[in-house]
Amino acid sequence: MCGEAWRSTALAARSPLRIEQGTADAASDAYAAVHPDGTLYHLSVWNRLIEELFDHPQYCWRAWRDGRLVGVLPLTRLRSRLFGDYLVSLPFVNYGGALADEPAIAERLMRAAAEAAARLGCRHIEFRDTCARADGAWPVRTDKVAMLLPLPAEAEALWQALGSKLRAQVRRPLKEGGMEVVRGGPELARPFYQVFSRNMRDLGTPVYPLAMFRRILETLPDQASIVLVRHRRRPVAAGFLLRDRDRMEIPWASSLQEYNRLGVNMLLYWHALQAAVEAGCRVFDFGRSSVDSGTYRFKKQWGAQPRQLYWHYWLAAGQALPNLTPTNPRYRLAIQAWQRLPVTVANWLGPRIVRNLP
Repeated sequence: MCGEAWRSTALAARSPLRIEQGTADAASDAYAAVHPDGTLYHLSVWNRLIEELFDHPQYCWRAWRDGRLVGVLPLTRLRSRLFGDYLVSLPFVNYGGALADEPAIAERLMRAAAEAAARLGCRHIEFRDTCARADGAWPVRTDKVAMLLPLPAEAEALWQALGSKLRAQVRRPLKEGGMEVVRGGPELARPFYQVFSRNMRDLGTPVYPLAMFRRILETLPDQASIVLVRHRRRPVAAGFLLRDRDRMEIPWASSLQEYNRLGVNMLLYWHALQAAVEAGCRVFDFGRSSVDSGTYRFKKQWGAQPRQLYWHYWLAAGQALPNLTPTNPRYRLAIQAWQRLPVTVANWLGPRIVRNLP
């Protein structure tokens, strides 16, 4: 639906559009909850989580016509000496951007946000869209895709669809003995974090705080859960699941490198897929990847298909497209140094850095 008219506005088009800046509330939640492109991340509960955890200011631009809400655009402001002052819709996750009855209204919301960003002195805005906006009016990055797998109604049908080779890879870790897979909530936050934070250190990437994962699990008990693989009681692979309507997403997942030879990732993802089917989800979202990267090929082997992501930008005068990612050559030495840190040091320092990265 993104980029297309959602609701007919032919008659209402004669009425003026009113744009206001505020914060996400019950009205914007109700709109996002029924919009075809709305996500959990567009809701006020998620905005409050980010504000409470990271102290980032939250905004929500809203469009009204004839007393009816016809568009919303949530944004988060991130400010630091190291990475600058900018707005994102939305940080730390794969999705965001404007939701509107029609593309022209989304454009108006984006323009209003850009005007406000200029007044605030921000360097840029990043809109994490799933569609292309009008005629190249906004600079855009298209180097990432979301990997989506349609799900059958029964786990057995999915198992058979995997094919014999993939099924053998899923079974392989179980032959080692001492393997078990558990699902749960806040009680698994710490073992999840043991795996996740170790892997982030190994990759040279600052890690989110343990408190973030705990808070999500506690705040969204019906939507957030963890799948954990243990080998002789040691956590060796873990995935964080978020259910959003009929879609199950795995935004964060990791395994210990020394266990990758056993294929624990395959076992982890099978149980994540199984959890999605059992929850009645129709789509499994493997998260974003660069086309033809290792993670892209891993996700594609499960049958996932790419959906293009469009990250649009407003840039202040004289600003180039930002590249606050590990692929930026300027961070190469920092990444190498980070990989040599003790995990305890990386876990203490990482949250202080990553809070200002989108």
